[in-house]
Amino acid sequence: MNVRRSAAVLAAVGVLAAAAPATAAGGSPSPKVTVPPGLYGKSDPTYDGVWRQSLTLIAQRTLGYRPATEAVDWLTGQQCENGAFAAFRAAPAEACDAKVLPDTNSTAAAVQALQAVGGRGVVVGKAVAWLKSVQNKDGGWGYNAGGPSDTNSTSVVIGALTAVGTDPADVEKSGRSPYDALPGWVIPCDQDGGGALAFQPDKKGRLLANADATAAGVLGALGKGFVVTAGKAPAKTGCTGAGRPAPAQVADNAGAYLASAVARTGHLKSALAGAEDQPDFGNTADTVVALAADGRTGQAKKAYAWLEKNATQWAAQNGPAAYAQLILAAHAVGAQPGDFGGTSLVDALNAQGPAPRMEKATGAETQTSDDDSGTGVWWIVGVGLVAGIGVGFLLSGRKKRQR
Repeated sequence: MNVRRSAAVLAAVGVLAAAAPATAAGGSPSPKVTVPPGLYGKSDPTYDGVWRQSLTLIAQRTLGYRPATEAVDWLTGQQCENGAFAAFRAAPAEACDAKVLPDTNSTAAAVQALQAVGGRGVVVGKAVAWLKSVQNKDGGWGYNAGGPSDTNSTSVVIGALTAVGTDPADVEKSGRSPYDALPGWVIPCDQDGGGALAFQPDKKGRLLANADATAAGVLGALGKGFVVTAGKAPAKTGCTGAGRPAPAQVADNAGAYLASAVARTGHLKSALAGAEDQPDFGNTADTVVALAADGRTGQAKKAYAWLEKNATQWAAQNGPAAYAQLILAAHAVGAQPGDFGGTSLVDALNAQGPAPRMEKATGAETQTSDDDSGTGVWWIVGVGLVAGIGVGFLLSGRKKRQR
């Protein structure tokens, strides 16, 4: 994957700008696609159908809901015979051919969602096998099989591996794991943007600080997932160390960079030329999760408070992936998603597609209920649910090249 686009770029071209790994710069948009039954959201799913469905199912499970069978079946039906997922297949009954472009981001997100839902072991196993088969020699992953590795794709695959109980450090190609790849995108502390991660080196081999990749890199380095709770505060508040940092130091230095980025206003700004003064809602939500995971709860809560005051309209415009991002940000700081500045993120998300069912705990077991009111119930069904979901949603508005 050679092209990285910000959420603002996606918005400018009319593509969903809410945590969606999207399609090629230089490729022409496909004809308008009818949204199929079972899929959440009303916008054209060509570039983000699997992604937004995966985030939706994960957010629902985090809230204690059992996703609708129709929604889960839609996602599983998107898998190709080789185990991979593309961003969207309009005709899933047809075999995948050369025109279907599977990618690591869609596949890894689907793994995390289906693992959280449970009961789809064969689908999950095939998807993980495909991801392992397309690992690059540097230990990382690119967006498409064979493409150069990048921070975001490597992090989302780390999450898929973690979700199924596989230690990413044990997944190697040519003797290198993803934890060998991540430090290669870190900007040294004594340089501009020190502590941040680049998406990947630019054409001249330079590393440029990228907030989206930095937030992804925090969770990738920590082995954390879409669903996080506050971690242990780092020993140092700023960027420290020299040389090639260990994974924990990658996370702490990246967290320091993000904390500084939101310190004054509580939010990130758009990276789009000409729109630098515009807020970046999606990456701010991602940053909340990353800061919380790195134990920087004060900064995380400040950024979440800004979102609570300002992000309702953004979420309404961008649909299920945006609502899911905000729900996961709320969870990361211990906030109530049922009351997000007077709006219920829970109701808003569930209204985007087939209604899920609430599960209520009864001792060591759970039982389902038809109560779908979404009034801010905030607990996890089973300790292992969130622990196994894995990283990878911090991909806000990345427009990817598919070939």
